[in-house]
Amino acid sequence: MGNDGGSIPRRSELVRSATRPPTASEAKATALEAQAHAWSTCPLSQQPLKPPIVSDCAGGLYNKDAVLEYLLPAEGVDGGDEEGARERTREREEKEKVLQGRVGGLRDVVEVKFHTGGGGGEGKWVCPVTDKELGPGTGVRSVYVVPCGHVFAEVAVREVKGGEGCLQCGEPYEPDNVITILPLAEAEKERLVKRAERFKGQGLTHSLKKAPGSSKKKKRKNAEALQEAAEGPVESAKVTPKPSSGVSAPSNGIKNASTASLTARVLAEEQAKAKRRKVEGNENLQRLFSKGPKGPMRDSDFMTRGHSVAADTGR
Repeated sequence: MGNDGGSIPRRSELVRSATRPPTASEAKATALEAQAHAWSTCPLSQQPLKPPIVSDCAGGLYNKDAVLEYLLPAEGVDGGDEEGARERTREREEKEKVLQGRVGGLRDVVEVKFHTGGGGGEGKWVCPVTDKELGPGTGVRSVYVVPCGHVFAEVAVREVKGGEGCLQCGEPYEPDNVITILPLAEAEKERLVKRAERFKGQGLTHSLKKAPGSSKKKKRKNAEALQEAAEGPVESAKVTPKPSSGVSAPSNGIKNASTASLTARVLAEEQAKAKRRKVEGNENLQRLFSKGPKGPMRDSDFMTRGHSVAADTGR
């Protein structure tokens, strides 16, 4: 453990300075470096950003081909290529950490359209209204409009009301659908998170398109709400007797009050018809009554028939 000539170093010689928190200038330089990397490199493929470029609900920038590669199902892996399978699994887990569940399909991203300007063939991204350069270190906050995806400086969009439409294509938009690109302020990040949660509850995606399966979920929720609303009247109808009809509501699990009432009425009519058919089909009961005007006993019944027969015999 010696150095030169068997000398043993002391701790004060190895640790020159204690760890300290970064200064404001160092923290600013680190944040600027991270912003420059995020504005120039796709976090999924680690390749330079190049059109077509898409953005998610958090304002991140990605190459569209990298998003498509992430969304495609994994290819079949041969039994001997275990190393390749582990590598692909590790890469997908890293991409999932970057996206954090924000992208499940192309409906969850919007293709952003940068306006290129600047002389000398540099092709810098600039605002088409103010002609200010967009990007890190420029001091200009960049935003894009959903659903068209055109990019502007925030100061240009701030002067225009949401109902007046996009400054390039004229498509109308709501003020809440102005997304900051790679936001740094915590308040702006929180606003975007709340917007995504609200859209998820409404069955919408970041691009204002309907989420897959949202119509089925909405129909299911409406059916459950109607069922819960109808349970109250049905229970009261079961408890309250109806002396006029004399027939209780059937306990057949019908939730709708009108349907249950109609079913009870139909069953009562069927029971009455069955009772009449039973009486008409019984010969013993038919013999008790006279059906036609034949003979002198057409106005008599079984109570007076014996007396009439005896009277005629006596005459």
